[in-house]
Formats: sequence, structure tokens, C-alpha cells
Amino acid sequence: MSFLEVTNLVGGYGQMTILNGVDLALEKGEIGVIVGPNGAGKSTLLKAMFGLASIRSGSVRLGGNDITGTAPEKLAGYRIAYVPQEYNIFPTLSVHENLEMGAYSRRDDFSGLLGHIYEIFPPLADKRNQPAGELSGGQRQMVAVGRALMIEPQLLLLDEPTAGLSPMFMSEIFDRVLAINATGVTIAMVEQNAKQALAIAHKGFVLANGANSWTDTGKALLANPEVARSFLGGP
Repeated sequence: MSFLEVTNLVGGYGQMTILNGVDLALEKGEIGVIVGPNGAGKSTLLKAMFGLASIRSGSVRLGGNDITGTAPEKLAGYRIAYVPQEYNIFPTLSVHENLEMGAYSRRDDFSGLLGHIYEIFPPLADKRNQPAGELSGGQRQMVAVGRALMIEPQLLLLDEPTAGLSPMFMSEIFDRVLAINATGVTIAMVEQNAKQALAIAHKGFVLANGANSWTDTGKALLANPEVARSFLGGP
């Protein structure tokens, strides 16, 4: 049994079915990247895993526990963190206050963890007292991810973390994803910059029409000419 197992997941929003039997499996400490065309169900898959989209059938298991349909506020107990693509910071709060908000449910001393997050995201240390809404797009994403890390997640769900960023900030975000993964955090990430994301992925999942089209290692998907032609803009 894998650490994270999504099996034959069917679901969506209201009466609308977006996911049509998606499978995903990651071992502990792996990076899984979910790619595919617009409307393929990528973001819906993350939301279903985090209890933000309805699941009609199928299952989600983490570390042997069935968490299918568990409410988001209860998933923190399983140390699962989710970073949405948009509206993922408190713009009027400082960087430091944003990070502290990620620890609202903690009752222990998390000052050492704050220091660790500033080590992972050095640009935030100098801006800790600045309103997060005044930061660049890349730095705002760092705040959002940093706040998610305040629960010390074992599973981190990232939805389009490089959307709208310049190539420089995109590369920096991917570097930070690798740094977080190096601490032992399992990561499931939806990405529009498919080639760059698959290059750092242990496993890749190509979705189309709410179902798996291809599942393989990131390296193998990058080398697959049919995947490149159909999904990666290759010849």
C-alpha cells in the first residue's frame, strides 16, 4: 500500500462530474506532479483530496487511513496542508503574521519552526514586517506555502504554485519545492509549466477529461514522444 492512494475517484461540484475515475499513488517523500489540458480536472482532484469537492465514489487513503470526504478543518489532524492557486494570503497582514496564522491551531512553541521557514524562503526574512500584499507574486507564493508548512505537514497539496510568475520566480519556487521535499514532505502538485514540473517529479500524472491518460515517472513522461506531442507542446 502506498503512502497516498487515490483510487477510482469520481466527483466534482454539485451535480457536475469532473473526475471520472482518477487514480494516483505516491510513496512517502515523493513529489507527484499532475498535468494536463485546461478542464482536465487537475485542481478538482486536489480539492477532492482536501474535502473541497464532492466525492461520489472511490477513495482517498493516507498512511493507511481512509480520509475520503473528510472535512478540510479535520485534515490538519492528519497533517495535510493545501495551498490554493489564488487568494492564498492575508494581504493586509505582515509576512510574519501570515505565517503565524498557519499555526492558529497549535498550542506549542513554534518559534523554531518560523526560523526554519525563513531558512527555506530567505527572501521573506528581510520582509517579515512588510504587508504580504505588497510583495511580488513569487514572494506571495512563498508566504502561502510557508504558512501551510506551519502545521508541519506530511502531505502538501500545491495548486499551480508558479501561475503567472516570471521565469526567474518560477525557477525559485521549484527550487523551494525541492527544498521542502528534502525535509521529508510528500508533495502533490498541479502545474501548468509541465516540462519544468515533471523534471523535478518522482511521478507524473497526465489527466484528460477527468481521467488518467498517462502515469509514469516524471523523466519517462518527458521522454515519451506522444505525451510531448499531446500535452507538452512538443513536436
